[in-house]
Amino acid sequence: MQSPAEYADIAENLALVRAEIELARLRGAHSAAAVRLLAVSKTVEAPRVACAWGCGVDALAENKVQELLDKQGQLPPEARWHFIGHLQTNKVRQVFDKVELIHSLDSLRLAAEIEKRAAAAERVVHCLIEVNVAAEESKFGLSPAEVWDMLVELAGMPHIAVDGLMTVAPDAPAEEVRPVFAELRKLRNEMRARAEKNSFSNISMQELSMGMSNDYRIAVEEGATMVRVGSSIFGGRIYR
Repeated sequence: MQSPAEYADIAENLALVRAEIELARLRGAHSAAAVRLLAVSKTVEAPRVACAWGCGVDALAENKVQELLDKQGQLPPEARWHFIGHLQTNKVRQVFDKVELIHSLDSLRLAAEIEKRAAAAERVVHCLIEVNVAAEESKFGLSPAEVWDMLVELAGMPHIAVDGLMTVAPDAPAEEVRPVFAELRKLRNEMRARAEKNSFSNISMQELSMGMSNDYRIAVEEGATMVRVGSSIFGGRIYR
């Protein structure tokens, strides 16, 4: 692994992001007791990703299965990985046992495939339900009105643990996305209470994955328990 000294910008950026997260957490009326920082490594070369891990990010996050698998082979085995991109059912077998959390559970068909693979491997796969709060046609995810019915179905899938909710906010000025984050928090709270009332043992609903480089401060103020930050850590990138 490359020494952090070779990539001083990453260490400096991480320190700044962590400081901003803590300031937002302290001033937020709805902020969580702790917020995990996920370094989104999409298109970032493995040595820079390794540096971020060495500097102490809580986990690494990838959008594409193949990129995740390629980088896992180049980083220390103890590195923790999350999958945050749209997951096709035919890719589940490649990733379900390679990550500690899937953020993008967005259909019963996908859930059924995860349950099948997890049952065969005798393991429990931790997931978040992706919610398209802003109802953007270009985004994946359930509508808020669909989440409860999804949870009822997932309650019968013992090899899936539903840890909470995730959303991707609109590409808009930061303050305009605050209502999106607030709605996800309220939805999480409601779903958690209903799941507890119905004794759904595999549904804890503790987590809120929301906020990226342009809006993570507001997401933290509104209750995010994890933020997915890429360019503010690694710098601008050309996506392909």
